[in-house]
Amino acid sequence: MKLCRIAVLGAGSFGTVVADIAASNGHHVCLWMRSERQLQELEKTRVNSKYLPEYQLGDSLSFTDDLSVALQSVDLVFFAVPSKAFSAVSAEVAQRLPADQMPAIVSLTKGIEPEEFKLMSEILSANLPNCPVAVVGGPNLAKEIALGHPSATVVASKNKVLREQVQAILSNQSFRAYTNPDLYGVELAGALKNIYAIVSGLAQALGMGANTKAMILTRSLAEMSRFAVRLGADPLTFLGLAGVGDLVVTCTSPLSRNFRIGYMIGEGYTLIQAVKSLGEVAEGVNTLRMVYHKALELDLDMPLVNALYGIIYQDKPIAHLTEQLMLGAHAQDVEFMTAR
Repeated sequence: MKLCRIAVLGAGSFGTVVADIAASNGHHVCLWMRSERQLQELEKTRVNSKYLPEYQLGDSLSFTDDLSVALQSVDLVFFAVPSKAFSAVSAEVAQRLPADQMPAIVSLTKGIEPEEFKLMSEILSANLPNCPVAVVGGPNLAKEIALGHPSATVVASKNKVLREQVQAILSNQSFRAYTNPDLYGVELAGALKNIYAIVSGLAQALGMGANTKAMILTRSLAEMSRFAVRLGADPLTFLGLAGVGDLVVTCTSPLSRNFRIGYMIGEGYTLIQAVKSLGEVAEGVNTLRMVYHKALELDLDMPLVNALYGIIYQDKPIAHLTEQLMLGAHAQDVEFMTAR
C-alpha cells in the first residue's frame, strides 16, 4: 500500500481515533484542531483528555493548530469537524490549498446542513469541486474502537479507487472497513439514525419491553429507507453497516448522545434541560426538525418522526409516540420487495 500524507481536521473522539489508526498503519498523519490549549495537551501528554481520556496516542501522529501546516502536500484530507462548522472549514481549506493541489477528501461527519438540506459530501463537492469525495459511516463509537473492541465501518464513494484506498488506510487488526458505492445512502443513514436513537432512549426511560424496542428499530429502518430512497439512495444500503449496524448501536448504547437525550426527555426533562445536562446538542435534535419539514415537502409518511417532532417541538405528551406507532395507517412489513 502506498503511504500517504494525511490531514485529519477535528480532534473530537472519532477524528482522533481515525488519525491514530492511519498513523499506526505507517502514514504521515497530522491532526488539526483550533484550540491551542488542546494542542499543548496533546503534544505534552499524547492523550485527548476531553474525548478519550484513557487512550494513549501513538508517537508517529503529529498535531497542529495551523491549517496551512496540516494541509501541506497532503494526499487525503479527513473532515471530522461538527456539521455546523463543516461548510466554513471546507471553504477555508479550499482557500488554503494551492490551485494545483487536489487531494481526496473524506467526511467522517454525520449530519445535514440545515439551510439547504445538504449532505456533507455535497458541501465538500461544492467547496472543493476538483477533489474526489468519500464518506465514512457505520457503527463507529470511538471509545470502543480506541479500546480495540472488534469494530467495522463502511467507506462510500462513487470513486472505486478512492474507497478502496480509504479502506486500506483505516483497516487494522480490530477495525475493519468495508466499501459501498452508494455515497448518499450511507450518508443519509448516518444522519437519520440519530432521530431514532432519541426515540429509543425515550422508550427505554418509559420502561417499554423488548417487543416495543424491536418494533421501534424495524419501523425506524422502514422510515429511514423510505425517506432516503426518495432522495436517490439504494434501499439495500440500509441492510448493511450504515443502516442496520449504525441504527442498532445508536439506539441501544448509553454512549450515544442522542439516546441519552431521549432517555432524559422520557424521564421528564425538557429539551433545554436535557441539552444542558449533556453539555452539547445531540445531532438528532437538529436533524429531526429538518427531516420533519422535508418529509412534509415530499409527502412521505414518517410516523416516528412526526411523533418525536410533536413531543419535542410542539409540547405534545409522550403518549403521542404510542399513538403514532399504533394508530397510523396499516402498512406492508418490508418495503421495496418485488411485488408477488
